Amino acid sequence: LARCRDAVAARYGTGIDPQVLADGLLPVLDTPLGPLADGRRLRDIVPADRLAEMDFELPLAGGDRPRAGDATLADIATLLRRTLAPDDLLVSYADELDVPGLAEQRLRGYLTGSIDAVLRIREADGTPRYLIADYKTNWLGSPAVALGEQTLSAWHYRPTAMTEAMLHAHYPLQALLYGVALHRYLRWRQPGYDPATHLGGVLYLYVRGMCGPATPVVDGMPCGVFSWAPPAGLIEQLSDLLA
Repeated sequence: LARCRDAVAARYGTGIDPQVLADGLLPVLDTPLGPLADGRRLRDIVPADRLAEMDFELPLAGGDRPRAGDATLADIATLLRRTLAPDDLLVSYADELDVPGLAEQRLRGYLTGSIDAVLRIREADGTPRYLIADYKTNWLGSPAVALGEQTLSAWHYRPTAMTEAMLHAHYPLQALLYGVALHRYLRWRQPGYDPATHLGGVLYLYVRGMCGPATPVVDGMPCGVFSWAPPAGLIEQLSDLLA
């Protein structure tokens, strides 16, 4: 509540009630994050196991000196088709990249960004796994919700709805680039780094659909929490492609 008061006060002209905002955000902290996080909640991740706003800057092939052999988005599509399993939730994303106007786009220069959070989850033997967490406030309600004929609910943030939103907004590409940034970071910082062991996957947290401890689970995935574990080999090969 104190943080919400500060945030509202900093935004002049905002008519949001800080108490209503706090009441809406609290369930997000109490929602189980699913199998990739072993059912933990954000509340369970202590500060020592959370790296917030991880900024990165990566030189792509040639850096600021573009060259004819630069990789393209079509190359990423080819990589996805080669590495993703047929039943992967985002297997169709390659088709979203491999279209005129996008496919020929060259990947060069510098890639900069900031990952909302990197979460460290430890196995029973102490081995760490690192999860990328990205917060999304997307409104996935139906027209009936917008008209006030229905109430926005966890159902609007079921896995199939989140998958559609992921594909539509090109979030899989964002997730992959974040994965490369984390991969390169852990190569420097994690002793005995092994991508297959330490890269734990990606959580896209659609906060409007995270309803607390009673959040419905559909096909093993809590509503509001989109979980994706791309193969470690995909992240390694993408890192090499970008380099």
